[in-house]
Amino acid sequence: MQEHFVTPVTEDHQTTCWGCGLRLLLPTYAPVFKCGWCGAITNQNVNKPETKCLWWRRLRDRCFVCTLFMFMFFVICGGVWAVYPVVFSVSYTCGVLHCILTMTLAATTISTFSLAAFQCAGTPPIILWGSYPVVGKGGLENYTFCHYCSKPKSPRAHHCRSCGTCILDMDHHCPFIGNCVGAANHRHFIAFLFSAVVSTIYVSVMSAYAGSHIWPPLKYRSPGHLNGFSSDLALRALKEVVLTLLSSAAQLSAQGLVLVYLFVSSVSVQIGLSVLLWQQLCYIYEGKTYLSHLSSRGSDLVEEKDCQNIFRFFGCPYSILRYLPSVRNSRKIHKK
Repeated sequence: MQEHFVTPVTEDHQTTCWGCGLRLLLPTYAPVFKCGWCGAITNQNVNKPETKCLWWRRLRDRCFVCTLFMFMFFVICGGVWAVYPVVFSVSYTCGVLHCILTMTLAATTISTFSLAAFQCAGTPPIILWGSYPVVGKGGLENYTFCHYCSKPKSPRAHHCRSCGTCILDMDHHCPFIGNCVGAANHRHFIAFLFSAVVSTIYVSVMSAYAGSHIWPPLKYRSPGHLNGFSSDLALRALKEVVLTLLSSAAQLSAQGLVLVYLFVSSVSVQIGLSVLLWQQLCYIYEGKTYLSHLSSRGSDLVEEKDCQNIFRFFGCPYSILRYLPSVRNSRKIHKK
């Protein structure tokens, strides 16, 4: 009986690096490979995607930006109309101080919002590619090819399908500013969040203060039938308070209704923006962006958490940074 042996034959696969144009000889077909000369990474399985919904995303962003602008101007104008008469009736000095604070907070919030919304989020630097004499050794280290923009994409860049371009150090795409949050406008975005949180806190406090002066008097029923304490009595007392507030709210004027809306909307907005601001500061403290945080999930790479990341993010000079305490260097040494 004759035995037959099958010997596998490895065929070399020839391909071209998109970064330097050199022909590469791979031992087997590899869908993803890295060039040994320029360091560019090629993914041969990626097809150029369609961008049919780009116009719809841009229209959505424009609607969000217009809505947010209208809300900010309504809060400013509504506060001027509803709060100013009450504040000036209490004290002229308090009224002038309130005017200065309102103008400062409004100008800061609108200016930081405009910078975050209408400034370019961060364009990656232009780099030469495509031919061997131009691209040097390691000139495109860990670069990939963006099939949306048809140009090199650095490891720090990410393509945004809503903006239709690659963004350097992209954190996320925010539809409320109609723009990405990247290397060029991330500081303005954080400044807008901080200014908006402070402004909404001020609006809620002043709305409650002015509302307490114009709210109709509350008429409670005699509490004689609520003697003692039990869960049933507590519910009846709570129901009595709610009904009294609703009956008095029905007698509110237009000024009072505007104050109620300003208080409820400002409290709701400040809760959401405070959570977002805290999340952003946590990522900055860890030296990450939101997208880099998602991509690092499940990996063993440990980022350096340090307060200096926050100061460095806001452009603090190095001469000041070296005098700041470092979490990594300030660990206590326990002696045995």
